[in-house]
Amino acid sequence: MDFKQEIAACVAAQTGVSAEECAGYIEIPPQKDMGDFAFPCFKLARILRKAPPQIAQELKASVALPDFVASCEAVGGYLNFFLDSAKRAEAVLREIDAQGERYGATEQGAGKTVCMDYSSINIAKRCHIGHLTTTVLGNSLAKIHRFLGYNVVSINHLGDWGTQFGKMLCAFKHWGDRADVEEMGVNALIELYVRFEKEADDAMQEEARAWFKKIEDDDPEAIELFSWFKDITLKDVAHIYDLLGITFDSYAGESFYKDKCAPVIEELKEKELLEFSEGAYVVKLDQFDMPPCLILKADGATIYATRDLAAAFYRKQTYDFDKCLYIVAYQQNLHFKQVFKVIELMGYPWAKDLVHVPFGMVSYEGETLSTRKGHVVYLDEVLDRACEKALSIINEKNPDLADKETVARQVGIGAVVFYDLFAGRIKDVDFWWDRALNFDGETGPYVQYAHTRCCLVLAKAPALDADKADFTRLADEAARDLVALLEAFPALVQEAAEKYEPSVITRYAAGLAQAYNRFYFDNRILGEEEDVMQARLLVTKCTRDVLKTALGLLGIEAPEKM
Repeated sequence: MDFKQEIAACVAAQTGVSAEECAGYIEIPPQKDMGDFAFPCFKLARILRKAPPQIAQELKASVALPDFVASCEAVGGYLNFFLDSAKRAEAVLREIDAQGERYGATEQGAGKTVCMDYSSINIAKRCHIGHLTTTVLGNSLAKIHRFLGYNVVSINHLGDWGTQFGKMLCAFKHWGDRADVEEMGVNALIELYVRFEKEADDAMQEEARAWFKKIEDDDPEAIELFSWFKDITLKDVAHIYDLLGITFDSYAGESFYKDKCAPVIEELKEKELLEFSEGAYVVKLDQFDMPPCLILKADGATIYATRDLAAAFYRKQTYDFDKCLYIVAYQQNLHFKQVFKVIELMGYPWAKDLVHVPFGMVSYEGETLSTRKGHVVYLDEVLDRACEKALSIINEKNPDLADKETVARQVGIGAVVFYDLFAGRIKDVDFWWDRALNFDGETGPYVQYAHTRCCLVLAKAPALDADKADFTRLADEAARDLVALLEAFPALVQEAAEKYEPSVITRYAAGLAQAYNRFYFDNRILGEEEDVMQARLLVTKCTRDVLKTALGLLGIEAPEKM
């Protein structure tokens, strides 16, 4: 039951304002003694031409209260509603019990497609911890949107174009060995590239440019080597995606769009948007307080913007998306503003459906990462180390746990993902092991342990029978707080989707875990009278389901034992 909407409908009947608008006014008071919901009357003052306190008093006298509202009070310009705790608990818990892990799911996205561009690894390079946020943030947003009924197309827009690949091919032809590359993987490719940068003379630089021209011209040998380098990289990164439980629908990268740029460029010319400036072709955006968007360099070569334009048109034509999200760091804010504006200037109304979802930078235990300074922390090593550290903690705390390696992977990976997604996405993240793997506080292991606690209680208990539950025995403060949090989950999933902000769910999960632990310590569950035990078991079962769902939307597994 949506208590907020029900209250809004009752208020709307007395004010002439729509129930939808009234629902938008309703707040949750900052203090419990102010009620469960509050309706501020200030915005009605202009409509009704009365003072807010008078409106509140009149509404108190005239509003027909739903049966789940125990009382309401007019305080200043607010009408505060106090819910009947037993009726609220019964309605919320029965709904969750019926829906299980689908509680909060909707079909609002049915028939709508959302493209999501995230992770975007670079070919012939290893993923470092800087790739963590785009990968786990994109994965979580994909899961949230699927949960709300959308068809999601997940795209890994590979960084696989540019003169560096000519250098890679040149280096391999001079010094490379297939067997070594197959054995060492991406590390062998990195060594070849570093050697090229150190040793290449002018002749080799010219040869490298020639090799890249061969890639552009689809030379069979160049394409075979280029494709092999891609396969080597994807094989290397597969370990990371396996640990994170991530798959993609498309790996179409920059090279995929090399033959799709020409039609876009031609259309820009036809629409007289392309101008020659300082030896290059650009779309001027002065009137929008932006520098010009470079489309073609002096030598006729395309750049990122050209290929992103081609990619946007391809995705619209192929998937007919209702929205296309680009989960890319905030340093690319200007780039995406320019690209989206160019599409708008070309006359395509779907430009408004292109959304850049920026996020902050990642540092590691107080140090900023720098490839040039040699301070690089590779993502696969972070994830592997997380699993190892989790296993060592399990060996210390619960050495007889069955299938320890699986649980260690769930806890270790969950700790990393939860830590990264806990802060608002635009905030920078400083990754610390002792904080991420802490079993106390607002961490992944803490939330997973609360889920485990629920599972253990239910495993020890007699069969759950909600019809025998006495909901009046859920009137203590810990139970009321927990029920209120469980009720709030669907709205918070909506908020996370609307704001592209999984931290809403991360923080909610931490709060729910804390609330259940308070309930657990304040209330005896097993061994109580049947009606009391069944009520508390139902709370436990519903908490377990919502915790598992919340963790799942973040891309985190919920172990049943830890």
